[in-house]
Amino acid sequence: MKENTRNMLFAAAVSMVFIGLWDYFYAFPEMERQKRTLAEQERVAKTVKLGAPDTPAALVKPTAQTREAALALSPRVNIDTKSLSGSIALKGGRLDDVSLKAYRQTVDPSSPIITLLSPEAGPDPYYAELGYLSAATENAPNLPTTETLWIADSDKLTSTHPVTLTWDNGQGLLFRRVISVDDEYLFSIIDSVENKSSQPITLYSFSRVTRIGHPPSAGYAALHEGFVGVIGDGGEELTYDKIEKEPAATKSFKGVGGWVGFTDKYWGAVVAPDQNAPIEARYISMGGATKIYQADTVSTPKTLAPDSATATTTHVFAGAKEVDTLDAYKNNPGLKRFDLLIDWGWFYFITRPMFRLIDFLYRLLGNFGFAILAVTVVVKLAFLPLANKSYKSIAKMKAIQPKIKELKEKYGDDKHKFNMEQMELFKREKVNPASGCLPVLLQIPVFFSLYKVLVVTIEMRHAPFFGWIKDLSAPDPTNVFNLFGLLPFDPTHVAFFGPYLMLGVWPVLMGFSMWLQMKMNPEPADEMQKVMFNYMPLMFTFTMGGFASGLVIYWTWNNLLSITQQGIIMTRAGVKFELWDNLRKTFQRA
Repeated sequence: MKENTRNMLFAAAVSMVFIGLWDYFYAFPEMERQKRTLAEQERVAKTVKLGAPDTPAALVKPTAQTREAALALSPRVNIDTKSLSGSIALKGGRLDDVSLKAYRQTVDPSSPIITLLSPEAGPDPYYAELGYLSAATENAPNLPTTETLWIADSDKLTSTHPVTLTWDNGQGLLFRRVISVDDEYLFSIIDSVENKSSQPITLYSFSRVTRIGHPPSAGYAALHEGFVGVIGDGGEELTYDKIEKEPAATKSFKGVGGWVGFTDKYWGAVVAPDQNAPIEARYISMGGATKIYQADTVSTPKTLAPDSATATTTHVFAGAKEVDTLDAYKNNPGLKRFDLLIDWGWFYFITRPMFRLIDFLYRLLGNFGFAILAVTVVVKLAFLPLANKSYKSIAKMKAIQPKIKELKEKYGDDKHKFNMEQMELFKREKVNPASGCLPVLLQIPVFFSLYKVLVVTIEMRHAPFFGWIKDLSAPDPTNVFNLFGLLPFDPTHVAFFGPYLMLGVWPVLMGFSMWLQMKMNPEPADEMQKVMFNYMPLMFTFTMGGFASGLVIYWTWNNLLSITQQGIIMTRAGVKFELWDNLRKTFQRA
């Protein structure tokens, strides 16, 4: 029936317009453009100094050839915990070498672990640092800089053994930095200053995360990557490109407590100063061909009298965006709305529960693929009353089609009179032609929330299903264009058209199930609509080729359940089951 087909088409079109078209026609070409840009960028490492809270200046340094060579430019304190490995540079006191033990670059268990933070003189510089600024414009005291060589009381930092760094400026100021780390990804840093001089001194404390060079994007329209933070009570997001459109490529915020930094698809690095103190935060982009992106905070000034000391506590997160871990840090040490480091999107109130439901089913069933199939059944059951009403309405519409046909023949080209009589017919037969739309509209946010869960949550990363699906968050790795691996080439590497040639087994199955669902209803009389409906499954098959395989599996399973549900309801309503007749007609014409 035409009404059902329109409803299904409407649901698919609205869902995909926010997801598929962007990813298919923009994101993939954008990813290729970024790869070319990054390949051409000169690897220039820069150190950003804050001469004043709002006046950065850049100092260019030579770039080391390798990450190992860059690490060797400074003595280091090794980091070794359950989740992290790496080191802290004693030169500058930077946290610039962090790798994640539990996560690997590919599904191959022998592939390298994920490297998150890297030193400025090597490839892909990305680091966090803390320090002080002086309020004095003349005769300012010597403060720790990126060249300062700190003295450590130990050569290893573990979750049970903190490290203390010290530096004496030779002018009566003693700086001490105590660094501890938990078993996950949170560093706690207590910076203290002791004033042994005869003069009071006013200092600001700052914290910042710096990233040099535009990082490659995961290429999802529904995923935020770039600057992220919560300042006071407000969440603040900004992409790498949009910061350039701000005045002086800078955006500032003020509030009590919060955190700022950068987020990737699965990883994040942020600094969080005292959550009860007022701070000024800033996102900024600097530099020319190679951009320097920086998210920083500056505290209110503190005056330190002679023979007194002051201390500040700052937390640095550098790790995987695990839902339970971020929720735990939200409660202890109390990082404000820290769960927003994950981009849950507009439908936060649906996406979070959707994740919890899938995670619960995963723990119950032991496989994320089964969890996706199970959650599809749960969603179907939740919408069952509305769906039943919708399909019954469709069945009634189908039953009165002969009467509608009579009205068309009777009134011919008088569309106004035909519409009036048709509305009267609907009233007499108690048929609401729009009732089939409501379940469709309500399921769109659910579909989108599932998409978000599969895209943004690291729990889905490298989660296997069965057979060739080793990662439900990645597209189906098979491809019809190389006969599913029989031919020795990768169609996705074809220049320009490669991203559009991602068509595996599950997208084909999804397209076939969509085609079957459309064949549940009579073909429309209008030739243009008929052509459009015939090609719609093919279009969506190609569109879904680059989507997470978990989402394609969900949609395929949902189509099959919808076919079964519609068939049962319409048969009980005494309406002819059209699928087999429509298939027979299709193949007879062929």
